[in-house]
Amino acid sequence: MAPLPQFPIGSVLFPTMLLPLHVFEPRYRELMMELMVHDDPADREFGVPLIERGSEVGGGEDRSDVGCVARIMEAEQYEDGRWGLVAVGVRRYRVNAWLPDDPYPLADVDDWPDDDPTEDPTGPFLDMAVRLRRVLALAAEAGIDVGTVPDLVDDPGLGSFQASVLAPVGPHDKQRLLTAAGPTERIALLHEVLGDTEELLTLQLGQG
Repeated sequence: MAPLPQFPIGSVLFPTMLLPLHVFEPRYRELMMELMVHDDPADREFGVPLIERGSEVGGGEDRSDVGCVARIMEAEQYEDGRWGLVAVGVRRYRVNAWLPDDPYPLADVDDWPDDDPTEDPTGPFLDMAVRLRRVLALAAEAGIDVGTVPDLVDDPGLGSFQASVLAPVGPHDKQRLLTAAGPTERIALLHEVLGDTEELLTLQLGQG
């Protein structure tokens, strides 16, 4: 596929996840101008890798080699040239090679679909969903804003991506979830990170 423009940020984007962005750097304003000439949303896509070290502004950051393609759903250009937009994560990719910034980051990438599960992941998925609800309730009790918690879709692949978005864990664990090979591995990892978070929250709340 053609080189994919990249917009590194300090958080992890997953398929199904909404991503509001404020675009103010000149290099990304140029990217927006190039993308928004297209009428088809499928042509308004860019990659979102996690910044592993460095700043979101100015360049020179260390970027992850696994990210999520974002598709622009809504965009508005302000009078001063800045943009406000809402994108949605649509699919994972792996970086084959980073290309010279021209002027924004570019990478040669391959889409990375989930591996097919060797066993039915429905049971572990349902168990994980119960644990997620319990952990989010504890997080809310501890004063963490968990927002409105939607029901997960029934499909373990998409549902485990939704759970990864909702899980109250840090960027390192989120990136581990994004790089899980498929739903079986992702659900098992969700059980692990949610279990650790549940234990920590329980201790903080004095319930242990």
